[in-house]
Amino acid sequence: METALHLGVDIGGTKVALRVEAPDARCVHETAFTWQPRHSADRDITQLAYSIRELRERLGTSFSAVGVAMPATVGPDGRITAWPSRPEWTDMDLGAELRTLFPDAAVAWADDGDLGALAEARLAGCDDLLYLGVGTGIGGGLVMGGELCPGLGRGSFEIGHTVVELDGPECVCGRRGCLQAIASGPATLRHAARLRGSDVAFDALRQAWYDGQPWAVTALRRTCRALAAAAVSVQELVHPQLLLIGGGFASGIPGLDTLVSAQLAELARPGQPQLQVGPASLGALSSLRGAVALARLIGP
Repeated sequence: METALHLGVDIGGTKVALRVEAPDARCVHETAFTWQPRHSADRDITQLAYSIRELRERLGTSFSAVGVAMPATVGPDGRITAWPSRPEWTDMDLGAELRTLFPDAAVAWADDGDLGALAEARLAGCDDLLYLGVGTGIGGGLVMGGELCPGLGRGSFEIGHTVVELDGPECVCGRRGCLQAIASGPATLRHAARLRGSDVAFDALRQAWYDGQPWAVTALRRTCRALAAAAVSVQELVHPQLLLIGGGFASGIPGLDTLVSAQLAELARPGQPQLQVGPASLGALSSLRGAVALARLIGP
């Protein structure tokens, strides 16, 4: 009998990662590719289809279930309504495209932040967990009672677009003061550049943070205060037990979770226990692992 393999696909704005696992969660194969220069959604899908075909041929088998992590906003009808990083995908029928790519598999998709939260919660053994992924944007997810909140098919947990600073900087979504517009990696670097008076690359920010340069400390403190403001608002509503900070940008700044914890202490309300904070364990891989977890949920 052919082994039932589960495939996770993490579709990002600049690259796509794929991970194949056996039923016992053992990794069978993991790979990634970078998108070709932006041209059209059709060309992107053709490139994705080629990589999937190559993966099938390499393994000599198909997949029983596929979970897909998406950073785009997907409507109830399965159509993409917004994806600022690749706007050419707007109005694509994602459901139809995935069913064409995987005609013989059970397929489901979810927000990449939601799936990152699911993977981190399972690894941490925590049933009530808030996850913030700080990278090119701000992703995040909430797990309550061991299940994604608000739940598959009921929309995503868009904490990156919660307003934490009235009249703050403009966000790609069109509003002002969104968490993403203040605390994402690019937003933090822009603020650091204003404080320094010249452009700031990530490596320069990290080194300046190590060295205690005031402009770097101030920039990161602003970012962490915004993250703390969003987290404490969630805490007031649903009371998660643990906050984990992950994502590519956050993973590259050691101690960022400690700084968020310090900001949470300043925002604490009397009688309300402070939310425990730690670094995410999976880093930039959380969405990919969550996509495979989704495949296991829906497949044999």
